Amino acid sequence: MNVGDYDFELPEALIAQTPLADRTASRLLVLHKDGGQVEHRSFRDLADYLVPGDTLVLNDTKVIPARLFGRKADTGAKAELLLLKQLGDDRWEALVRPGKKLHQGAVLHFGESEDSMKPLLAAVVEEEGEMGARTIRFQYEGIFNEILDRLGEMPLPPYIKERLNDRDRYQTVYAQNEGSAAAPTAGLHFTGDFLRELETRGVRVCRVTLHVGLGTFRPVSVDNVLEHKMHEEWYGIDASNAELLNRARREGTRIVAVGTTSARTLETLGQRYGDRPIEASSGWTGIFIYPGYEFRLVSALLTNFHLPKSTLVMLVSALAGREAVLSAYREAVSAEYRFFSFGDAMFIT
Repeated sequence: MNVGDYDFELPEALIAQTPLADRTASRLLVLHKDGGQVEHRSFRDLADYLVPGDTLVLNDTKVIPARLFGRKADTGAKAELLLLKQLGDDRWEALVRPGKKLHQGAVLHFGESEDSMKPLLAAVVEEEGEMGARTIRFQYEGIFNEILDRLGEMPLPPYIKERLNDRDRYQTVYAQNEGSAAAPTAGLHFTGDFLRELETRGVRVCRVTLHVGLGTFRPVSVDNVLEHKMHEEWYGIDASNAELLNRARREGTRIVAVGTTSARTLETLGQRYGDRPIEASSGWTGIFIYPGYEFRLVSALLTNFHLPKSTLVMLVSALAGREAVLSAYREAVSAEYRFFSFGDAMFIT
């Protein structure tokens, strides 16, 4: 299976740079798995495709201000960190820039304390990893999250050039558990009122957590898709939400994933527990879903439009079929749908 099989033409003008003022004002392309038919609707019409008993699964991760801008302690040269994964003991996995100059032992300074001789936050590069990743150990006085909130910026994807003044617009309205380096963007379309409306119609709302890191946005750098290795990300589910999934399985009702991160969490649970009841659990997942994969829990998927040749397009293609997905994408391009994080939505049913 070749990565070029998941390529398509995408005009740069269709890459959404800013979120819509009304979260639910996005367009919705509905793709029917059986037959490949496509409908063009608005996002609020999602309610017409959900029925009582459906279980809507949200990823309640919360994005941290994970991008830090500072300087090398020895030369004063500019440096940048993108925090990806908390490792414990003030250690993080991070992407660095410029990667060619930040080697083991490098010291970075961020912000100034009241004592101008000391930075608010210092970071030492402890280890060098793959794809520009580094293991960083932080040094500071006080509470790390408060310092990060003061110094950090929201880690918007590199294709977004506009500055985002409202941090909350890169959070879902149900974000709760801090730890992500990127938002689960399919959820950005929802408002609290719309979710409550769905619940009054009999749709059950389930929450899982997957802290989005390098595994979600790391590009596929090999021609043979099967040689690509996903980076691990932390996931978790509590007992009450696990029971919602078990109830859906017992009753034979649909489990609808909101976003590819929710889908990957669900399928990780499906692989972990098989036919046994799902339990409260957490751990690390590097699940890679591509055509040929047999879904265990996900029946339907709400997602945004993704990058060409990405693992996310492959996941969507595993659910609906590569030809049907690429055909729908070509139709979305022709109809000038907005793409990527702040773009429009697709519902695969």
